Amino acid sequence: MAQRTIGLLLLVWLIALGAALHAEPTKTIIIKVYDGKSGHAVVPTGFQVRVDHLNTLHPDWVKQNDDGTAELTIPADTSLVALQLAYDHSMELYVNCDAKRNEFGEVWYRIPDIMSKGMVMENGCGKAKVNEKFKTTAMPGELILFVRERNLKERAED
Repeated sequence: MAQRTIGLLLLVWLIALGAALHAEPTKTIIIKVYDGKSGHAVVPTGFQVRVDHLNTLHPDWVKQNDDGTAELTIPADTSLVALQLAYDHSMELYVNCDAKRNEFGEVWYRIPDIMSKGMVMENGCGKAKVNEKFKTTAMPGELILFVRERNLKERAED
């Protein structure tokens, strides 16, 4: 009986080891979000993540940190990522301030650029400066975004 239990435990251990060795390699991107008008840090209530122009959403790839930043873990072979960030209990989506003419929609970010040098996106929503206690330069692996809430006219158009 004891040999059978040891054999079963060994089999389970080998299966777990095999799964760990075959786990897909990943990359992690740190996301920092600021209000494009005020420059204050923003903590989104939800994330819609798409990669490589595919339609599948991956909100489960994002882990929100206590300091307001988020960690996006993506497959290592990913080359592009699009993020739409939510507010108001994930019922509304922010407008990306780096989108053309501040329009509501997707903006695709190049993963190799983020990983090699970091990216601070343009703030097309206003001339707000980020609060002094927050840095506006990105380290390799960081993506800094500016967003704004949708105005009444934009919400009424839905």
